Amino acid sequence: MCLTNMGEGLGGSHVYSSWFLEFVPAQNRGFWMIIFSFFWTIGTVLEASLAWIVVSTLTWRWLLALTAIPCFLLLPFFGITPESPRYLCAQNRMSDATLVLERIAETNQAALPPGVLVYPRDGEADHSGLTSEADHLLPLREKECTDDDVMSPKSGSAAALRSLLSRKLRRSTLLLWFVFYANSFAYYGLVLLTAQLSNANRSCASGLKYVKSETDTSLYKDTFVTSLAEIPGLIASAVLVEWFGRKATMWCLLFTCCGFLGPLVLYQSELWTTGLLFGARACAMGSYTVVCLYAPEVYPTSVRSTGVGIATAMGRVGGIICPLVAVGMLRSCHQMEAIIVFEVVLFLAAIACMLFPFETKGRAMN
Repeated sequence: MCLTNMGEGLGGSHVYSSWFLEFVPAQNRGFWMIIFSFFWTIGTVLEASLAWIVVSTLTWRWLLALTAIPCFLLLPFFGITPESPRYLCAQNRMSDATLVLERIAETNQAALPPGVLVYPRDGEADHSGLTSEADHLLPLREKECTDDDVMSPKSGSAAALRSLLSRKLRRSTLLLWFVFYANSFAYYGLVLLTAQLSNANRSCASGLKYVKSETDTSLYKDTFVTSLAEIPGLIASAVLVEWFGRKATMWCLLFTCCGFLGPLVLYQSELWTTGLLFGARACAMGSYTVVCLYAPEVYPTSVRSTGVGIATAMGRVGGIICPLVAVGMLRSCHQMEAIIVFEVVLFLAAIACMLFPFETKGRAMN
């Protein structure tokens, strides 16, 4: 029950990225999403460090208790967090959106552009050209906004799903589902491979079955070390995403991840294995970060959180399945087969990134 409640809480984490990106101008969106993701890496490193220390001296219950402290500290901030002006516009709450923008302008000691706040009501993402975000939100003439244009919460998830699978969004949606699945499969699989690969090599070479001790903290130590690989991965993605765009960065990092994993189809020394997994983890984190940037840019505000949420859920399925490969096959001494599965999934994900219908670099969000 405790783990179920934790999962329900974490299931809404994708809303943070969608909300954050709706405040960031198009020309800076890629860079700031990388900075945003950097805090995920900091949390991963700190949690691995905490587990490495606490589990060996106390119990896992203490680990959960200490981990919950930042969550409680976060609660007061929800009361002062502004709502997304794009969401308010999509709900026909133009006066509330204007108030939020005025507060932002006052905080930044700037003035809002002259005109009346409006919002396009095409209902679909339009990626036909590079347009300024101010052209969508603050033109000089007023447009009418009717209640029929608004997708209210009462319209239900069925309407949102129909929009996601509409003619204009179907291809992007289905490809995003698979890319999120593959990225989660690779990311969490690499976390497990870090601890399991060396253990499997030793046990398979000796002919003994590996049994993990309840006090074995090697997983936390290895997670701490390889989590540091996410830092160069984020730096690389921050540079590439603004130079080459979202699509090219994703498939480039995924193919590179395949290259790092390739030599592991054969048994390698522990040092060489750690180095290869370090590089693969960096590429996996970079790719995962960019797809988390790309997905909110694809969808219009009315279905953005729903679209990203469903794609994230598909990713969770990949995270559930990957232990069957990373742990089950390795403990059965099928290292080559396990690595080949990862290679195939990553290769297909890279091809899927090439097939995305449009590039979102520099484009205004709808």
